[in-house]
Amino acid sequence: MDFVIADTFTASLARLTSDEQKAVKTTAFDLQINPANPGMSLHKLDRARDQRFWSVRVSADLRLILHRTDASLMLCYVDHHDRAYRWAERRKLETHPTTGAAQLVEIRERVEEITIPRYVEATGVTAAPKPPLFSGLSDDALLGYGVPAEWLADARAANEDSLMDLVDHLPAEAGEALLELATGGKPRPIPSKVADPFAHPDALRRFRVMKNLEELAQALEFPWEKWTVFLHPSQREWVERDYSGPARVSGSAGTGKTIVALHRAVRLARTHPEARVLLTTFSEALAQSLRVKLRRLIGQEPSLAERLEVHALDTIGERLYRMHLGQARLATREDVRAAMRAASETIESHRFTLQFLMTEWRDVVDAWQLKDWAAYRDVRRLGRKTRLSEAQRATLWAIFEQVRADLDDQGLITRSRLFTELATKVAGRPPFDFAVIDEAQDLNVPQLRFLAALGTQRTDALFFAGDLGQRIFQQPFSWKSVGVDVRGRSRTLQVNYRTSHQIRAQADRLLAPELSDVDGNVETRGGTVSVFNGPAPHIQTFDHVDAEVAGVGAWLKKVASDTKPEEIGIFVRSDEQLDRACAALDAAGLPYQILDEGLVTTNGQIAVGTMHLAKGLEFKVVIVMACDDEVIPLQARIDNVGDDADLEEVYNTERHLLYVACTRARDRLFVSGVEPASEFLEDLAV
Repeated sequence: MDFVIADTFTASLARLTSDEQKAVKTTAFDLQINPANPGMSLHKLDRARDQRFWSVRVSADLRLILHRTDASLMLCYVDHHDRAYRWAERRKLETHPTTGAAQLVEIRERVEEITIPRYVEATGVTAAPKPPLFSGLSDDALLGYGVPAEWLADARAANEDSLMDLVDHLPAEAGEALLELATGGKPRPIPSKVADPFAHPDALRRFRVMKNLEELAQALEFPWEKWTVFLHPSQREWVERDYSGPARVSGSAGTGKTIVALHRAVRLARTHPEARVLLTTFSEALAQSLRVKLRRLIGQEPSLAERLEVHALDTIGERLYRMHLGQARLATREDVRAAMRAASETIESHRFTLQFLMTEWRDVVDAWQLKDWAAYRDVRRLGRKTRLSEAQRATLWAIFEQVRADLDDQGLITRSRLFTELATKVAGRPPFDFAVIDEAQDLNVPQLRFLAALGTQRTDALFFAGDLGQRIFQQPFSWKSVGVDVRGRSRTLQVNYRTSHQIRAQADRLLAPELSDVDGNVETRGGTVSVFNGPAPHIQTFDHVDAEVAGVGAWLKKVASDTKPEEIGIFVRSDEQLDRACAALDAAGLPYQILDEGLVTTNGQIAVGTMHLAKGLEFKVVIVMACDDEVIPLQARIDNVGDDADLEEVYNTERHLLYVACTRARDRLFVSGVEPASEFLEDLAV
């Protein structure tokens, strides 16, 4: 008998208290060991339309809902007695007549008993009804998108206001298709019908057969991490595909890029038993987060863990450099700045500011590791709008040459030089067979050169995941120019499971509907759809800091009544604003912990940190505070602009930073500032 777990079960399990979860897990283990155990207190639900639903007594009030056949036993749902029974009475498990996928379908006749929250402001004005969105679609077309037969009339009658409510009641593939159609997109082709309804790609993302107790323990231990167990069909396609060259998956925040990267790394390790796989990202904090997710995914497969290494890119670069080239003494920013100031003072009559010299060094000379005057004279200064004559370049090179010599005399090398030398060293015999890179939008030139060197032995050695809208660290540059061409092998994910429709739609206002890289690869945000509803983000400005602290503190008290502390995050632009966040938490009387590079999770406390540390995290509730004028965009960055292009870059990355912070929220978002507030809040607000 197959033992199956549904994603509706893992979601319902996560809503219980920790003690209740432990009791449910014990019952689930007992069921897998012996489903016929007379002590299990199985009770058939006579009022359920699907007579294969049974309940199992977990405790005096907790009931676990099973779907039971001769061939399988499925964990479907768990809750307190009355709610668990109501859930089962409104569901049936069936095979869709057109797609062939197994679906847990909500029974249409009982929908009138369900109260659906509507997150709209009361205006007192009765608006004219909006036209239906899908009235022109035939039954066959709607069925082809996975809409259950009894929901066809509702789908055809849905308009702009009622669509999100309808989606809440449909199987995921049907809801996604309708949202895609409503936003002008084209739904993905329906996968071919298969003999086993549970083997259909749409069913694989919501049902999983548990092969042993270890696999069940893994699924039950981390119910909120459903993406590490269930893959969306569009995600699975890019995980399992064979590529003829480097590939990249992109998408806005919440579309599952990191999960695709994790599954891709595991798939490569499984299908190539002798291969070594590197899974990497740009910071140690995110690398630690990947390690945690990876342990959840591979469970009891130590052989995979031995061949699948997870490191921050700088960390693995330093380790490999030490192994192949010896210990590196890395130059700090202050080392370079001191050398630049000294060199600048020796060259008379130039008018270049120290800030311009530092950015020209960082983005051109050091990034591309230019070794001589001819290389600098002829280099294309992508992204640098200040035009330079040959004479001006000659003056600049005289300064940069002295900086290089000064660092050499001190035995210092830059991190860019480390990766460039390492790329040359490992190109013939790369230490990894495959590399999977998360947060790829923040790669710099030397790092990508190093990764390109890892990919010299296999055409499909490199797989990237990233979002141009979340680029907050690096200047854009041509990947193709350093040997990594993803054209034709780049795909944008458009189904958002993490962030509510309201939060995603509002946060997207901070960015252009299309973003493109230097090589012409385009990421389209307009077709992205979120698959669940929620309250609109709360955006408020205050007259002074004390009023903001009191306002945020009062809002926090309300949401903390039904949200665990560790499910709440508060972010500010930089360290200077942390005191305001802490003051709001003190006013609310709530526990908190300040994040740093080595700490990205909290235990029973609210997380407080800067927007840069928000990357890669997610919370049910997020507060973004101190969005004042001169705070975001940060005035200090604007004052230090050394090139016209730098000003545009400052505004772009500051927008991206606010976007990253806002999209950490799953369900609720509060954005606040003090007048005069950041100009970005005008774009963010509806």
